[in-house]
Amino acid sequence: MAILRSKEIWEMEIEDIQEKLNELKAELAKNISKSSAAGVNENPGKIRELKRTIARVLTIMNQKQKEN
Repeated sequence: MAILRSKEIWEMEIEDIQEKLNELKAELAKNISKSSAAGVNENPGKIRELKRTIARVLTIMNQKQKEN
């Protein structure tokens, strides 16, 4: 999954943001389990990147909900 930029997230509807958030969390869980099972992850920066993207999505989603 590609990284979501702030501008892209702001342009989305809340339902779409929630859907993307679920996808990101599933991908994060898959990467964490894969790295813990294998011991070595082929892309160690991917987990950190996913965590930051999830935090960005949650922040923007909360701001959008406060606006309404």
